[in-house]
Amino acid sequence: MLVNENAYHREHDENTKFDRLKEYGELIAAIVSGILILIGWAIQTNQGNAAAALFISAFLIGGYAKAKEGIEETLEERKLNVELLMVFAAIGSGIIGYWIEGAILIFIFALSGALETFTLNKSQRELSALMELQPEEASLLKDGNEIRVHVSSLEIGDMIAVRPGERIPTDGEIASGTTSIDQAAITGESIPVEKKAEDTVFAGTVNINGSITVKVTKNSDQTLFQKIIKLVQSAQSEKSPSQQFIEKFEGTYVKGVLIAVALMMILPHFLLGWSFNESFYRAMVLMVVASPCALVASITPATLSAISNGARNGLLFKGGVHLEKLSKLKVIAFDKTGTLTKGEPVVTDVKISKNADEAEVFKALLSIENQSNHPLAKAIVSYIEKKYPSLHPEMLDVQEQSGFGVTAKWKNEMWSVGKPVAENEEVNQMTAFGLERAHEGKTIVYVKNDSGIAAVLSLQDVLRKDAVQAIDELKKAGIHTVMLTGDNESTAQSVASAARVDQFISECLPDDKVAEVKKLGKKYGHTAMIGDGINDAPALAAASVGIAMGEGTDVALETADVVLMKNDLTKLKKAIEVSRKMDKIVKQNIIFSMSVIALLICSNFLQVLDLPLGVIGHEGSTILVILNGLRLLR
Repeated sequence: MLVNENAYHREHDENTKFDRLKEYGELIAAIVSGILILIGWAIQTNQGNAAAALFISAFLIGGYAKAKEGIEETLEERKLNVELLMVFAAIGSGIIGYWIEGAILIFIFALSGALETFTLNKSQRELSALMELQPEEASLLKDGNEIRVHVSSLEIGDMIAVRPGERIPTDGEIASGTTSIDQAAITGESIPVEKKAEDTVFAGTVNINGSITVKVTKNSDQTLFQKIIKLVQSAQSEKSPSQQFIEKFEGTYVKGVLIAVALMMILPHFLLGWSFNESFYRAMVLMVVASPCALVASITPATLSAISNGARNGLLFKGGVHLEKLSKLKVIAFDKTGTLTKGEPVVTDVKISKNADEAEVFKALLSIENQSNHPLAKAIVSYIEKKYPSLHPEMLDVQEQSGFGVTAKWKNEMWSVGKPVAENEEVNQMTAFGLERAHEGKTIVYVKNDSGIAAVLSLQDVLRKDAVQAIDELKKAGIHTVMLTGDNESTAQSVASAARVDQFISECLPDDKVAEVKKLGKKYGHTAMIGDGINDAPALAAASVGIAMGEGTDVALETADVVLMKNDLTKLKKAIEVSRKMDKIVKQNIIFSMSVIALLICSNFLQVLDLPLGVIGHEGSTILVILNGLRLLR
């Protein structure tokens, strides 16, 4: 088993090195090609032969990867593609003596291909990083001994030990022990969940404060964590309708141009009495003017300008296709924890018993909770330190009390922090306060001493300051808003009401979020999902546009198509505005460039267009659409 694992890792490392060499190699080749073109252009007047050699070198260096890709794809799928058309157009321009134009065509296409390869491979590397978050080893309990084994060797029914601070290596059921589990990686819940015997635990989650024995219920490749990875891979492999349309259009366009060029070489010579040289010349001009250089320029400069505009405004767009989809959004689904909310609990309400001294209660509570790493304890300590900056914690012998929380002796009294246990008149009054806050979706903590419950605190993961403003702006833009969360219905209801979202869906696991996003897509059309955690990654990938918070996990950031770099939800409106403006400009450019290409083709056929005018028309239209795209920089 160990030998096979080592072999797998060696093979994985070799594949990773190959992918990185490929992505950087293409980018370097494109840059070198561009430099050679610039040098050739600068010296072509005085040193024509040297310039021609440079242009040919630019052809070979920049065009190799795309030519190879185009040929392989054509042989594999048995259909022509734009890669081959670009190569043919560049060669055609060289045949009639216009090497620089052919080299520029190659350079533009090579650069776009290199960036596409770079982005794809980077995404795959981050997916590999996600896979590494699941522990590789587990502590197997066998015949009274504890043995460290690889997770893949675990079988259903095995018993494993998980200590405080360790990640749970596989899905299972607690056989013995009680603890708190941080399930943020799976459900997105910001507050750890109390777990006891017979409760289910998931691989990749963190055991916080108790030693537990877990009975394995699923093989390592069938865990919920692995399901998240598979969902991301599946969603990323799905092609959008626009992608499918573009691919079909590419094949049709290439066939049409090549057939037209072939016919132009032959038919005018026999039907119209043109000389063979004239027919060949017109065919080469057609190859040049019909090349999609202006079409490429219709999209790329506008996309880069929009991306630059977004970067200045705290937005990271990962490509033009995502910007295009943003302009068509009808609904946005929000994760709750870390997206609409801050992702950490804060004390929202406090009730002190009429029989207790407030300062004494807070002093005892501070001393007890200061010795815990539990998120609730940290929130309580932070609250007390702000309210009573003069109070300082004392060192106490704090112990965990099963079924309640933690206990400690302070000033000859036993104090407990956790759940209520006693029932008398004072307790009922205090628990009534707690039940009321619990119905609002808040987490309740009771502070008890020998006299009864001395205080009740409620905690909640509070909304971001900009959440309500962002939701209101999206509604005004005609976008339906939905909150998806792993929290229970009462908590979800409370947050959804405060954020003013149109709809909420509670108790969502990662695959539930994917299903809900797909349902929203069928109902409304183009859908966006915004989140920050590992558990959000499948839904981000499944949505038309995935949007990640800038402080989110690496996996969410890499899976997403758009990143809010400053965690500012109000930037969503700016993102949509930029995308809609880009969509408008791209449409203008496409219509204009296609019209120019049609005009040039007709003029060439009527023999009123010579190559120099064809070059001017072709390159002039390219420059105009580039300038139009650059308007997005403003």
